[in-house]
Amino acid sequence: MAGVLARWPFAFRAGERVAATSRNGSANGWSVDDSIDLYQVGAWGKGYFSVNAAGHVVVRPGMDAAREIDLYEVVQGLKEREFTAPLVVRFSDILAHRLQHLRNAFDRAIAENEYQNSYAAVFPIKVNQQRLVVEEVYRYGAPHGFGLEVGSKPELLAVMAMTAGSTDRLIICNGFKDDSYIEAVTIANKLGRPIIPVVENFTELPLILKHADNYNVRPKIGVRVKLASEGSGKWRDSAGDKSKFGLFTTEILELVSILRERDMLDCLQLVHCHPGSQLQDIRRVKDAINELAHVYAELKLMGAGLQYIDVGGGLGVDYDGSGTNFMSSMNYTLNEYASDVVYRIASVCNQRGIPHPMIVSESGRAVAAHHSVLIFNTLGSTMLDQFKVSGREDEAFKDGELAQPIRDLLDAYRTVTERRVVECYHDAIVARDQALQMFSLGLLSLEMRGLTERLYWATCAKIRDLTRKLDQVPEELETLETILSDIYFCNFSVFQSLPDSWAIDQLFPIMPIHRLAEKPTRKGVLADITCDSDGKIDRFVSPRETKRTLELHPITRDDEYYLAAFLVGAYQETLGDLHNLFGDTHVVHVRFHDDGDWWIEEVVNGDTANKVLEYMEYDVADLLPAVNRDCERAVRENRMSVAEAQGIKRFYQGELDGYAYLE
Repeated sequence: MAGVLARWPFAFRAGERVAATSRNGSANGWSVDDSIDLYQVGAWGKGYFSVNAAGHVVVRPGMDAAREIDLYEVVQGLKEREFTAPLVVRFSDILAHRLQHLRNAFDRAIAENEYQNSYAAVFPIKVNQQRLVVEEVYRYGAPHGFGLEVGSKPELLAVMAMTAGSTDRLIICNGFKDDSYIEAVTIANKLGRPIIPVVENFTELPLILKHADNYNVRPKIGVRVKLASEGSGKWRDSAGDKSKFGLFTTEILELVSILRERDMLDCLQLVHCHPGSQLQDIRRVKDAINELAHVYAELKLMGAGLQYIDVGGGLGVDYDGSGTNFMSSMNYTLNEYASDVVYRIASVCNQRGIPHPMIVSESGRAVAAHHSVLIFNTLGSTMLDQFKVSGREDEAFKDGELAQPIRDLLDAYRTVTERRVVECYHDAIVARDQALQMFSLGLLSLEMRGLTERLYWATCAKIRDLTRKLDQVPEELETLETILSDIYFCNFSVFQSLPDSWAIDQLFPIMPIHRLAEKPTRKGVLADITCDSDGKIDRFVSPRETKRTLELHPITRDDEYYLAAFLVGAYQETLGDLHNLFGDTHVVHVRFHDDGDWWIEEVVNGDTANKVLEYMEYDVADLLPAVNRDCERAVRENRMSVAEAQGIKRFYQGELDGYAYLE
């Protein structure tokens, strides 16, 4: 994260500015409970998010209704300090709660199944590599004995420094490893870290053995198993014969043979699998763990010094709240996941008469997703149902001034009834197509094309309004709501802040963070401020099927309208790119005090224009002098005054130093 880190000793009494309004209703017959149901807050929020009586989204870091933070209040407090949207708000207390939640689930499963060992999570820092996040996860994981997982040499170098002095919390090393990566692992071992390189490719084993000899250490070695069990969803190929990582059974047996020959079979201490990311189907979890447990048992009986069984990642997040076997959901709970993992490992070990290993998981998404919220403001909107039909069209109709396709359009508009909605819709489409063809042939004026446009959209809006009253909408008209939806232009970049929405059709819960005591009367899609047509969001969470539009409030001139995307703490900050040179947003860390106050602990400034230009190898030091020379040339040629030139120089400098987003 580029930017300047600042600490803010500003505290607020939670809810002190919340208006004393009724939760159960308002003048328009709409209540905040209606908004909670509409946006499915209770389903995907999992107790961390709700709506207060003022119609503002609130955050409950510990799932406690008595301890909540008003999200709109946070935005206003930041605005007073000249931090404008878009911004990411991180709730560190949610991170701590998620880790405790994970610990509790496995402790319960271990007790219920009389499991004779313990559990530890390792956080894969690829999920969110921001230093502050990794440090917080490691700090909050200390009471639970939780460690970290790395997937590259740079990640390992960061973790080696971050874990200085720690000798009891696991570091798991995944990913392809070259000679220097494995040497760094060996050095960490020499320094006393409980570090385990997982052999992903057979060529890594000789490197591990070479550096173990060079540094005179006895390494702990892990091996990733190439599972035959299938994965599921977007990451189904993480398992199976064609998976990217892991050793075939034949290779594992060869690894065992080599270690036995070197009297190092006791060094093989961990077996690992990775069934996928965001596993939505619990059956895939069960199959993978069962297969891994049998591999563990066989290797243990062969004399391997196995102490750990690493079930990898895959624990899902219910982004849409449906609790189903859908790629943005999951058909199981955390407790069910923990219970299945513990039960299946225990069953295999008991059957084979071997000790229970320590269970390790790499559940990064489930730890980090909930703690971050992306907040952005709207800049304006376009509405296709804004076009109205006046009496002037009828006068032109009578005078014979309108071409036949336009006369047909006007007739379709005038004769729309509940019985004729489909017929009039078809007539309007045909008439518009004919009118546009006439325009392309030079037979219709621009004014008449504009009239065609107004009549067509006014007719569609009239048909849509009538279909809303029907018990069953005709199939031909089912897409009309989507066609007529508004476009809300929003101050953010999908490619920077929600890349999974664009790249893999990931759904994120999105909703307004205020005005929720007011009924939303518009339906729209969200467009970002990039110049790319893919820079939009037109799929939204719903309990049954994905919605193509989002219920929104009309934008007013007096107040900014804020929306938020939730559950964005996993991968989104790491995967974002610089499309159109929109860089990192401001990031704010908000904490809750035991006395009922919340406060802004830290702010990381978002990228400035000159910073993102530097990323693209522009020499920022040359930009201002170039513009200054241009200004002086204009003064010399009497195209502007000295005062004007100075103003332009100041403006250009200010914009270089300013936020990369719209302010």
